[in-house]
Amino acid sequence: MTAVPKTDCPPRWLDEDQQQIWRTYLRGVHHLDEYLDRALRPFDLSLAEYEILVSLSEADEHRLRMSDLADAVHQSRSRLTHTVSRMEKGGLIERLACPSDRRGVWAQLTTTGYDLLVVAAPCHVESVRTALVDAATPEDYEALGRVFAAVLAVPDIAQGRGKQA
Repeated sequence: MTAVPKTDCPPRWLDEDQQQIWRTYLRGVHHLDEYLDRALRPFDLSLAEYEILVSLSEADEHRLRMSDLADAVHQSRSRLTHTVSRMEKGGLIERLACPSDRRGVWAQLTTTGYDLLVVAAPCHVESVRTALVDAATPEDYEALGRVFAAVLAVPDIAQGRGKQA
């Protein structure tokens, strides 16, 4: 039997309305991710792979160090390595040695990867519009932006040390 860790976090329980909003958020994020993933399947892309293509397409010379790419797409380095390996086999990305750092590796967007992104992007953007932008009123969509700007401003969340609800 595993010991239950001790905590110095006094409970600040959510009230019924807060709990309902929190659970709606969790279901909504899951639903949105599944919808966006499904919309990218005809292009043989996952949402995570699409995000990698976008990040590389926006980078100078269409390449980033793997560590910087992991930060940009909010994936662990090990998960990113597996995803990039899959994408590399598909000819979408290539990995190159970094000349200034022997341990460093670049992820480089290939022409094939860029061409796929150009074809998939309109469908993806339409999916985002359908499932999120157009589903909310302009005021609610702006409020969502304010909420997540506030979330991103909470100290320690970016480092993964935020307290859990």
